[in-house]
Amino acid sequence: MRFTSTPRSARLARRLTAVRLDQWGIPYDSPVSEAAVLIVAELAGNAVTHGHVRGRNFSLRLLCGPGRLRIEVSDTRTEARVPRTASAPRPDDENGRGLLLVAALATRWGVAEREPQPAPGKTVWAELGH
Repeated sequence: MRFTSTPRSARLARRLTAVRLDQWGIPYDSPVSEAAVLIVAELAGNAVTHGHVRGRNFSLRLLCGPGRLRIEVSDTRTEARVPRTASAPRPDDENGRGLLLVAALATRWGVAEREPQPAPGKTVWAELGH
């Protein structure tokens, strides 16, 4: 799914994730659904806040296989790099805890460069068992 790079779209991505997972048999109130929705909220929020390029969208891809759910959020910003490991911010920092949340909820997570098609950028992904 593609979304405009706005906070409203990040909220929509989160809601659509819950709906799609429910359609796939992962109920709204299940631990997997709740974790996936939190991960999508964080990654979509980061894409809007840090990966925004005027006139470009971010995308969300959900893949559900046997015992595994994969979440991918891609944006087109190439110079804004995501750290490969989540590190704790200083106690007085106002942000910087999102990837710690993703790392705590996901079985695995990482960052991959996007192919030049349809556009350059990066994909931050996370996997959950179910």
